[in-house]
Amino acid sequence: MNWNSIRTKLIVFMLLATIVPIVTTMVVTYSYTSKSMKDRALEDTQNLLYQGQRNVTAVLDELSRASLNVYSDAELYRQLQTGLADFQTDSRVFAALSYMKSAVPDVHQVYLYASLGQRATIVTNVAGAKRANDTAAFPDLDTYVGTGESTSLQPTHMSHTYGFASLQPQQPSERVFTLHRRIERVPSNEKLGYVSIDVKLALLTDIVSQLYDRKEEDLYVVDNNGFVVFADDEQLLGKPLKKAWYNGAWAQEDASGGHFEQNGALFVYERVQSKAAHWTLVKRIPTSYLIREANNAAAINLLLLALSLAVIVTATVIVSLRITAPVKQLVRYMNQVEAGNLNVPIQPTGNDEIGLVVVRFRSMMDTINNLILREYKLELANKTNQLRALQAQINPHFLNNTIQIIGTLALELGVPRIYALLSALARMMRYSMDNEASMITLRDELAHLKAYVELQKERYENRFTFHVDVDEELLDAEMPKMILQPVIENYFKHGMDKAADNGELALKAALREGGLLEITVENNGSMISPERLAALQKELVSVRYADKTQDYEGQAAGGSSREAEGPIEGVYSSLQLAQAGAEPKIGLLNVLARLRMVYGDDARLNIQNRESGGVRIMLVLGMAALKGGKTDEGVDRR
Repeated sequence: MNWNSIRTKLIVFMLLATIVPIVTTMVVTYSYTSKSMKDRALEDTQNLLYQGQRNVTAVLDELSRASLNVYSDAELYRQLQTGLADFQTDSRVFAALSYMKSAVPDVHQVYLYASLGQRATIVTNVAGAKRANDTAAFPDLDTYVGTGESTSLQPTHMSHTYGFASLQPQQPSERVFTLHRRIERVPSNEKLGYVSIDVKLALLTDIVSQLYDRKEEDLYVVDNNGFVVFADDEQLLGKPLKKAWYNGAWAQEDASGGHFEQNGALFVYERVQSKAAHWTLVKRIPTSYLIREANNAAAINLLLLALSLAVIVTATVIVSLRITAPVKQLVRYMNQVEAGNLNVPIQPTGNDEIGLVVVRFRSMMDTINNLILREYKLELANKTNQLRALQAQINPHFLNNTIQIIGTLALELGVPRIYALLSALARMMRYSMDNEASMITLRDELAHLKAYVELQKERYENRFTFHVDVDEELLDAEMPKMILQPVIENYFKHGMDKAADNGELALKAALREGGLLEITVENNGSMISPERLAALQKELVSVRYADKTQDYEGQAAGGSSREAEGPIEGVYSSLQLAQAGAEPKIGLLNVLARLRMVYGDDARLNIQNRESGGVRIMLVLGMAALKGGKTDEGVDRR
């Protein structure tokens, strides 16, 4: 599709003029409908949870009042104060515990422990009453009501026998939550015993199951210590609730209820207003479930949009074709003229403005045909002769093909080493002759570098080793062409000990913070003298600050500043400084100057001696080295 075409522009404009308002209306409608549904669902859920917490509060208050029967029953309370036990007191204890058991539905069992006399009594659904003398209180009692508050609710757990082993297997274990109350001698705080009422979880389940949709929603009942009293997942019962959203819901301890959104869901919570327990009802509603009706409406709207789009596109194309067909015909006439057919038959296309243009074009072509001069034909012939002369020049590809022929002959004559060297040379030539791409990948640069090192190995009879350590994901990083060879070449020119046979040359690449690509080249050759190293580092800094308002010496010595240069002049100053140096500096200075032209201030080139001998050269390429990367100024410098 030609984006410069009037037809294309007309089609795009008409489509945008119709589609954008429709899509905008759909988006606004969807957003408004979704918000309305969320608000309505939130209000309904808050009312439902409020009623649910009222029902739970009523059950817990009734359970607490039932446990207070140990104080209201005078005979039972006197027995706990005196510790006396006989048949009549045992019957009274059984009657009191039976009343507690029947006061609240779904009570599993009631346990009473008298500290005086160390007597324990339990009333169950199946085994009736069981008694034990000279026995210790159940250990969990001290954990929940041993000190502090006299009443505590133990979160959901599997019921136990309170030390009455004979209850099994007549009394099967069930999931229960338990109210523990410490019995005290009034008005003192002397402990007379404990009473514990186990309530089946089914009682709580019957209440909260009416508060949510099990298929789509989740509901949790959590105590003030973060333990789960109720949840659909039985593995969570009685354990701390470890959810990412839990702490956020209880940021305000005094709040009676509230809501928040997190992880694609709406959370609504309501606190149970009971003195017996500090529970919280939490309902999780997936956002997708809340706005399901809006999603259905959006799907219908999308279907209608697709049908409307088909009609709009068809009508737009037909109208555009009828309007632009004469323009297309005129373009075809022009293409034929451009191809050299100056006698193309031009037919009028109508009486409108475009038809008038076609008539004027036909008149113009008649005039041009009459004004073609002989000198123009002679100039054309002259250009043709020049082109033939250029084609007669030696093509560099001829040399590359000749090298390939010689390499093939070497292979046929059984000299594979010569073929390998010629192949390496041919790869270098192809790499050098490719003048179209100024930016290449690190993979291509390393391939060229390996071919160069292969030739140097033959030259120096394998007196050195070459190691490359580059992560696979960095091989597609982009960089300027012919950057690494001058760095490696310095080793062979100035650092390599020609008499030694243990030379080492290593190249590493790593990704630094900020998306900068760092390339390090190390060798074990000769070290650079301190004076020469200082001079070289000074030249490198001068290249780096060539486009700043002060040169390097001015910054170092506090000297006078020179006039500010623009970015283009600064780059040329960098190249002039680089070209003014002498070997081995010129190669490194040129490398730094080219890097600065591409990456600006992000480019770095550092050189230093290694403690173990040899030289380390480190290049830092800017953020544009990564494909698709941008500089910190947001400009793509590739």
